[in-house]
Amino acid sequence: MKKIKKSRVPEAVTPAAESASPESAPFLNRELMWLEFNRRVLHEACDPRTPLLERIKFLGIFTFNLDEFFMKRVGGFKRQILAGVTHRSADGMRPEQQLAAIRNQVLPMLRLQATCFERDIKPALAQRHIDLTPWAKLTGPEREAAHGYFKTRVFPVLTPLAVDPGHPFPFISNLSTSLGVMLKHPDTAEDFFARIKIPKVLPQWIRLETADGNDRFLFVSLIDLIRHNLDMLFPEMDVRQVMPFRITRNADVERDEEDTEDLLALIEQEIRQRRFEKVVRMEHGPNPHPEMLKLLIDELEIAPDDLYEIAGGLDYTDLQTIAELNLPALHYAPWTPLVPPALAAEQSDIFSLIRGSDILVHHPYEDFTASVERFIRAAAEDPKVLAIKMTLYRISDESPFIRTLIQAAEEGKQIVCLVELKARFDEERNIYWAQLMEKAGIHVVYGLVGLKTHAKITLVIREEAEGLRSYAHIGTGNYHSQTAKLYTDLGLLTCRPELTEEIIELFNYLTGRSLNRNYRKLLIAPVNMRERFLALIEREIGHRQAGRPAGIIAKMNSLEEDKICRALYCASQAGVEITLLVRGFCCLSPGVPGVSENIRVLSVIGRFLEHSRIFYFRNGAADPLDGEFFIGSADWMYRNLLARVEAITPIETRALREKCWEILQTLIRDERQAWEMQPDGSYVQRQPCHPEYSLGTHETLMQLTRQRMAPA
Repeated sequence: MKKIKKSRVPEAVTPAAESASPESAPFLNRELMWLEFNRRVLHEACDPRTPLLERIKFLGIFTFNLDEFFMKRVGGFKRQILAGVTHRSADGMRPEQQLAAIRNQVLPMLRLQATCFERDIKPALAQRHIDLTPWAKLTGPEREAAHGYFKTRVFPVLTPLAVDPGHPFPFISNLSTSLGVMLKHPDTAEDFFARIKIPKVLPQWIRLETADGNDRFLFVSLIDLIRHNLDMLFPEMDVRQVMPFRITRNADVERDEEDTEDLLALIEQEIRQRRFEKVVRMEHGPNPHPEMLKLLIDELEIAPDDLYEIAGGLDYTDLQTIAELNLPALHYAPWTPLVPPALAAEQSDIFSLIRGSDILVHHPYEDFTASVERFIRAAAEDPKVLAIKMTLYRISDESPFIRTLIQAAEEGKQIVCLVELKARFDEERNIYWAQLMEKAGIHVVYGLVGLKTHAKITLVIREEAEGLRSYAHIGTGNYHSQTAKLYTDLGLLTCRPELTEEIIELFNYLTGRSLNRNYRKLLIAPVNMRERFLALIEREIGHRQAGRPAGIIAKMNSLEEDKICRALYCASQAGVEITLLVRGFCCLSPGVPGVSENIRVLSVIGRFLEHSRIFYFRNGAADPLDGEFFIGSADWMYRNLLARVEAITPIETRALREKCWEILQTLIRDERQAWEMQPDGSYVQRQPCHPEYSLGTHETLMQLTRQRMAPA
């Protein structure tokens, strides 16, 4: 495969370069910019510099991302159209126009994904004796082995469902893959349709034993296996046509929180309702049987534009078995997070370490277990700790925090846990853990009506010789031990009263609906965050106009909030140099003459998912390290600034500011993983020009972390 150097968006989102007023400045379409982000993810699968089995993982990530996009965004547009909504996007498109543009952008990416897998990755796997073999190329003995596996391990699990006057069309669950089969009865010559669900409880790729033993990996797909053993499911029947298909249902369910008396019951009802939402996409194999296709369109109540003919596999997440083969040479070099130097003395009391100085931890380079988990575990076990308060947005099945909090509650500590029930696609898991904690005596709060609680904060109240002292953790990522190994996030451990007193106020807002708005240090959404950010941007304009050093660097996942974008355009026009590190979608258009020529937008994609939010304002300082640094949970998006509870904290210790600066500068200089956004919304991947920047952000920061931990 040739390396993708530039990705493009349709002409419909190309801004007018002559626009000079921030009020009429160009804005790019959010949905198409998100698809551009997923194109950069797909590039990691196509890029031969990515280790081979990691390329397979990126194929699956691309599919996973696209599934969520169709469930949330495409589903939302379809609901708007049914409701007669004609509201236009920032770039002027109506919902139906956006759906058409989405389809036009997705189709070539799906073709690229299939081409990458079939023509590049599969041959590369075969060269390393990993054969993903179609049924037609299996030898006689291999087919016998596959047939034996089907008979003993697959056949008993399958349930073919025929559609006829006595058997209605079956319910098909979201993201399930099926085989559609057109059959002819040998006696009556009657044609009928049957559906076989491909069971996810079985491996989607089955390894067959070969004469080569462990030196060769021979796999056959479960779909292929079922397809070529249909005679056992439909004996004596004439199989006329077989077509795999996969459906996606809407997950954008409308809820009325204002009139609910029980948020938990509302979310439980929404989860049940979501299972039966309308189908928004059907993917199917090539050359479909017209009669079968018409039947599916009619029964699923979908339109032709909801059909996506796929040349390759329907669900690349099914390749996880292959991607996880224990072949170290075909993976990224393993990385074990290291213990932060400030916490290296394991026998030391973590509270005394925090009293000595604020601690900033950077995951996954620095160990989540040795820092955040240790902090909360120590709080649960310490007899001097009176209370622990914590927010949980996404909870892993093996979360150590739940057990720790339950243990603390059983020992008589006051435990308060805010569990966000509205965390999309994690609702059921969060409800389960919330109810378990309630049974253990923990005070569980289910969030605020109309707002998601996305802040990542923990507060510990401890009895000490001088009186009560508060300790806190303020982070950019979830309290999730597994994602902490894959997502880059920052967390501040502090006991400074000017911060912890405001965190107490924030918890009072979350649990008691306090109306306090007097946050002097913390930026809290939806209370003061957007206004504070706008004021900080305006201040940089003032510094620039007065001839003092000015500059903005902002790192986040996504950027689309209207007022923030317009303020950044104004700052650019005033001559403020702005660097935006936006991993996902960005609706601001950089480099437009007269509007944004002083703005550059970079996106870094690689082995870790860039998730931390860091905000830097030069503030007239001669030394850039004397500028202001902030970290926290919020992106510059409307939902984060105005529809969620978020927390951002200043980083005021110089050593910790140096750490943030190092991260930002590493990202900015990246010549391996970084993409530069163009004015028209396309992205160009940087090419290595300087050896010192050619390793990429993640490898560079791993090396820097090793150096920092090395003995003097």
